[in-house]
Amino acid sequence: MSAGVAERFRELYGAGPRGVWAAPGRVNLIGEHTDYNDGFVMPFALPQSALAAVSPRDDGVLRLHSAEAGGDPVVLRVAALAPGEDRAWTAYPAGVVWALREAGHRITGADVHLASAVPPGAGLSSSAALEVVTALALNDLFGLGLTGTVLARLCRRAENAYVGAPVGIMDQTAAACCEAGHALFLDTRDLSRRQIPFDPAAGGLRVLVVDTRVAHAHSAGEYGRRRAGCERGAALLGAAALRDVRYGELDAALERLDGEPEVRRLVRHVVTENRRVERAAELLESGDLRAVGPVLTEGHASLRDDFGVSCPELDLVVDTALAAGALGARMTGGGFGGSAVVLAPEDAAEGVAGAVREAFAGAGFRAPRVFGALPSAGARRVA
Repeated sequence: MSAGVAERFRELYGAGPRGVWAAPGRVNLIGEHTDYNDGFVMPFALPQSALAAVSPRDDGVLRLHSAEAGGDPVVLRVAALAPGEDRAWTAYPAGVVWALREAGHRITGADVHLASAVPPGAGLSSSAALEVVTALALNDLFGLGLTGTVLARLCRRAENAYVGAPVGIMDQTAAACCEAGHALFLDTRDLSRRQIPFDPAAGGLRVLVVDTRVAHAHSAGEYGRRRAGCERGAALLGAAALRDVRYGELDAALERLDGEPEVRRLVRHVVTENRRVERAAELLESGDLRAVGPVLTEGHASLRDDFGVSCPELDLVVDTALAAGALGARMTGGGFGGSAVVLAPEDAAEGVAGAVREAFAGAGFRAPRVFGALPSAGARRVA
């Protein structure tokens, strides 16, 4: 695929690119809405990636083209980039250029052609893939010497301030730092991380991703409202972030929030979800992959009932998959649509996928996209 991206770059800009880079989408195995609460998450990278063919410029011009958007390249001036002025797809790569320059790095322009196989709006971090692949390419081309962790922070800055989406650090760190055959246990407070071996096939299991094809928008008000509710909960409890509310102290904390029912539910989800991430990591490290299934299902119930970010399509995936023999299932990503992740025995996986498709047809929902997911490599240069 990289050869095709490079050839398209040549057609657009009249010469071949200086290189081609890739950054993956991600599935978050467990740990949802914990990242902006300084908590724990455990994503792994998908094989589906965003590719960027890029060459540097020294005249202050930024030309951006997307295979998915089509049309002619969008021409911008790097010195004129400013938050809030761009609500199109170009905000993601342009925001990265803005964030790099704001941090003091000398980016003098670039020609960029992007092509992504990560489904947009599916809760699989298509936006983070675009950001990270752009950042990595510019890092290499301009000799910035930035680590994956620093690039992830800059990409989050781009999405928070330039795009206007109040996301946490998980998606960008997963795209930048995941390794093939592993899940990434990430402490989003200090960005310490460890790679946890995760080989479902070796355990006779398969991970399925079900894209409900119900689009979501992270910059919409519901996501921001929940984040604000979490911040209010931490303030009422005298904590810097909900990460600081220990699982063993949860009952006492909830009693203190008795007059704040909505905040109470948000707090309960975040605190219990942090513990679920720790439990899942312990199970994977001990080799008990099958026992991770019920942890995923508990997480979905919490996201549905306490955090209120599921939808009928996601609930139908989970209920149908479990009835068809899956070990566990839950929504993944920010919610309000997007995708679910399912852990199933290898010999039951096709039946689970078929049952989900039939259930969607019976409910009159749009046909879902179902595919297997193998823990894959993070961002890298490919040509």
